[in-house]
Parts: sequence; C-alpha cells; structure tokens
Amino acid sequence: MENEVIFDVALLLISGILFGRLVKKIKLPNVTGYLIAGLLLGPSVLNIISADMVENFNLISDIALGFIAFSIGTEFNLKYFKKVGIAPILIATTESFGAIIFVLGALVLLGFDLKLSIMLGAIAAATAPAQTIAVINQYKAKGSLTSMLISVVAIDDATALIGFGFATAIVNMMSSQKNFNLLLALLSPFYEILISFVIGACLSFIMKFMFRWFKKPSNRLCIIISFILFTYWTSVMLGGSPLMACMTLGGVLANIFTDINKIVEITEAFNPPILMLFFVVSGAGFKISALKGIGIIGVVYVVARVIGKCLGAWFGGVVTKQEEKICKYLGPTLMPQAGVALGLVAVASRIVPDYAAQIRVIVLCSTFIYSIIGPAVSKASLVKAGEIVTDK
Repeated sequence: MENEVIFDVALLLISGILFGRLVKKIKLPNVTGYLIAGLLLGPSVLNIISADMVENFNLISDIALGFIAFSIGTEFNLKYFKKVGIAPILIATTESFGAIIFVLGALVLLGFDLKLSIMLGAIAAATAPAQTIAVINQYKAKGSLTSMLISVVAIDDATALIGFGFATAIVNMMSSQKNFNLLLALLSPFYEILISFVIGACLSFIMKFMFRWFKKPSNRLCIIISFILFTYWTSVMLGGSPLMACMTLGGVLANIFTDINKIVEITEAFNPPILMLFFVVSGAGFKISALKGIGIIGVVYVVARVIGKCLGAWFGGVVTKQEEKICKYLGPTLMPQAGVALGLVAVASRIVPDYAAQIRVIVLCSTFIYSIIGPAVSKASLVKAGEIVTDK
C-alpha cells in the first residue's frame, strides 16, 4: 500500500508537469492541464488512480487549501483596505447573493421544489479561490483588478457561509423539525466566522514570536507548515471554517510582522508541488458518468450562477464606484467552485436527505465544468483588463 502511494504521488506530479506544459502550448493556464491529467488518470478514464486512492489523498487537498487560504490572507494589508475602503466586502456580498438570488429564482420559476432550490442557491454563493489564484501566480498578474479579485475571493468564503447559514435556517423551519432551534441556526454562521477569526489571530501572534527566534528560511518553513496545519485542525475541532482561520492567520501576520515579504517568498517556494497534487487529485475525483445525470436543473444551476456572479460583481463595482475594468471583468473570474461548495453539499445532504443524491450530482458536475472553463475565462478576463501582459 505504501509503495503504491509513493508511485501514485510520483505519477501525479509528472503527469501534472507534462499536461501543464501541453495546455500552455494552446494558451491555457497550467491548472487546466493539471485537472485534465487527473481526469485521465482517474477512475473515469484510465483508472490508474483508483477511487479509493483519490479518497486517500483528501489529506493533501486539506493541506493545499490551508496553504492557499494562508497565501490569500497575506495579501490583506490594512494599508490596502484603508485605500480601497469597504469596496471588497460590499462586492463580495453582492456577487455571492447575486448567485443565490439568480439560482433560487430560476429554479423556483421552473417549478422545482422550494427546499431544493434554496439549498442549491445557497451553495451557488461559494467560489473556489485556488484556481483563480493559480492563474494569477502563473502569469504574474498585477493591477487594480487583480488586487480586488484576491480580496473578494477571500471574503467570499465568509459571505457564502453566512448565506448558507440563513438558507439552512429557513429550510429547517420549513421542515418543522421538533428539535430545531431557529436562533441557533441563524447564529451558527456568525459563530463559525468569529471562532475562525479568533483562532487565526491568536496563532498569528505566537507565530510572530517564533519568527523572532528562528530566522533561517528552513526553520521558518517548518514553522509556517506547522502553524497552518495546527490552525486548520483547531478550526475543525472547534466548529469553525478552516479556510477562514488560515486566511486570518496570514492576514493578521501580514499586519503585525514587518518581514512578511520573506515569509511569502518561503511559502511560495514550497507551494508548487502541493498545489499541483491538489489540482491533479481534484481532476481524478471527477466522474464523467455523472454528467448524464445533471439534467435541466443542473444546466440552470450552471448558467444562473455565472449570471448572478457577474451581475452581482458588476452591481457592487458600480455602487462602490470602481474602475470600469473591475466592474466588467471581475465577475467572470469568480466562476470556479470546488472545496467550500463540496463541503456545503455534505451539510445540505443532511438537511434535505431526499435530495442528497441530486444535489451532489449537480454540484460535482458543475464543479467539473467550472474547473475546465474557469481558469481559461479568468486568464482571458485578466488579459483584457491589461493585467496579464505576456504569457510566462
């Protein structure tokens, strides 16, 4: 078993590198190649990486998401927010609730069950930062749109959790469960955000203290890895959001530690193999056979979510008086959906068990579609905005 895992890791990395280079030849982001490599190696095509092995690699996915969240957090410099104000928060709110409103409205108008429509609408709010951030890093995108995008995808996790919390409260109330407590259901997402912030903030101060003692890059890398993992674990144990806790860890550290640029450099040097494994494993987890079960409701979900995200981001940009390129191109870059959404699927399945299988198929299929198309759309949007000058 151990030898098989070693072989699979080696194969995943090599295939990721090769397919990343191949798709680059046709002007697509590396992450698209990683996903295709995983799809080909996974159970849906060659079955070299079995379904059981994909499950065994969940730990890598958790670690990768922790590092992604930490990296996003380090971009949260208070000087930047003093400059842009509440714009990222407002835009993240409008684009998240734009997706909820459009998906919910479209499904209700087409006559689908209200509980199912509410749950899918709430899940639609979530955006996966990993693929978008991978595109930004690959092409060294820089500019006002890129800065706003990084901020919005980070805050999006919080707005999505709040929206989902209210949705579950409404559905539980409709189901009239005997032990259901409406107040606790409404407060649950706020607790999740608060405890995540407390965990990340407290550990960031301890992290800063340790950096004073250990200055060698190798030692600091060990500290970074251990604190990201410990933050993730603590958040899960206390019922918080691991992604938000890791974002907070990076965000608070960026504002209390003067040498944050060196920490970012160390983290970015360690990230590539972990992120590559994450994307290739994500590709291997997709089931092509599930596409035939998506139905009209899945098509509506995919289309309505994109429209809601785009119009919501545009509206938020207009209200906060952002540049034209932010209003125009921010929405399309928010297409990807993966980790957080799949986590919400598990919760939704317990709340509306009669629709569990349908919700899972719809979100899995849409994740596959967004993962293949999303990175290319993000790249095209950043190119049109003038923030990716040349392919690298």
